[in-house]
Amino acid sequence: MSTERGDQVTIDTYYTTIHTLGRTNDTRQLRYMQKDGRFPVLFQKAPGDWSPYLMDIFTTLVEIRWRVMLLVFSLSYILSWLFFGLCYWLIAYVHGDIDDVANKPCVANVHGFTGAFLFSMETQATIGYGFRGMTENCIVAIIVVTVQDIFSCLLDTIVIGIVIAKMASARKRAQTVGFSNCAVVNLRDGVLCLSWRLGDFRGNHILEGVAKAQLVRFVKQPLGSVVISYQDLDIQNRDIVLATPATIIHKLEPGSPLYSQGLDDLLEDDFELVVSFTYTGDSTGMLHQTRTSYTPADIRWGQRFQDMLKLGKKHFRVDYALFNETTWVPVPLLSAEQYDRGRHPVGSGQSCSSHLPSVKRNGGSCAVTPDIIEEVMQQTSL
Repeated sequence: MSTERGDQVTIDTYYTTIHTLGRTNDTRQLRYMQKDGRFPVLFQKAPGDWSPYLMDIFTTLVEIRWRVMLLVFSLSYILSWLFFGLCYWLIAYVHGDIDDVANKPCVANVHGFTGAFLFSMETQATIGYGFRGMTENCIVAIIVVTVQDIFSCLLDTIVIGIVIAKMASARKRAQTVGFSNCAVVNLRDGVLCLSWRLGDFRGNHILEGVAKAQLVRFVKQPLGSVVISYQDLDIQNRDIVLATPATIIHKLEPGSPLYSQGLDDLLEDDFELVVSFTYTGDSTGMLHQTRTSYTPADIRWGQRFQDMLKLGKKHFRVDYALFNETTWVPVPLLSAEQYDRGRHPVGSGQSCSSHLPSVKRNGGSCAVTPDIIEEVMQQTSL
């Protein structure tokens, strides 16, 4: 079978049912959202403007990489030891403890910068070897020790809080909840539906969650600007308890942006289906979100997901090896609007309808009526 377009289409035909796997396009367009949920957006700001990062320094430290965070924390401790060590050395130098050993020192056994640095580190880390110690001869040294103790408590609190927040990051938990690699279009209770699969790959379960879907279209203007439009999709059973993998269903009914989209229209259209699942984990009680997107090339017409849930003697068994596996099902090559018109024709008396595909049998051709559609679907062998 050949097509007039230059697109490469993989088609499997048997009897009169045609299944299209997808379309490969050499010119890849930039996605609105990556498959892992990241947005390829670059924010341009004035050179040297670091105020957004400095105003929210806690979030900045939580979002940076682990190696950068460990480097920042190590430098904060080392620089603080050097700073307070320099303060102790200056106090000892002004008081004359370095040149005159017989003088009553402000800090015992501190006669140089090395000793002052070691005393600073022992004080802030609460090591307390007992060899170097503060005396009551200098009030300035006592004030510096007090300030260093308060700073040490504050720094430890910040470090521990950032490490815990980074380890309990919602992004890590979101990686254990995922969507299927593709979406499928098939018949459910006589209605064309677009569906995709959602699953939790960990043993613990999710308390509650809400699934959402948006159809995103963006058009590049002649001057280089981009106009983005968003359309919400109505989802059946939006609230989900994800104890077992769930299939998210959007019915192609009147009011749906895809209601008039047939197979060929779907391949020619340029949109992105952005789906998300916002939920609360039962282990931490934190709010998480998992998201991904599907392009028309990721939507498989005439397929359904394989069953992965089985009933055992004591447990429900879930085979996640079949999470992304699909199988063929008979589906008419019509848009939902055309399919509804075929099921409920406006007028009668016509043997062939212009909005239904034609089927060739014994050298003749005629438009498929609803009865013929059901017959063809029954004859299709998968």
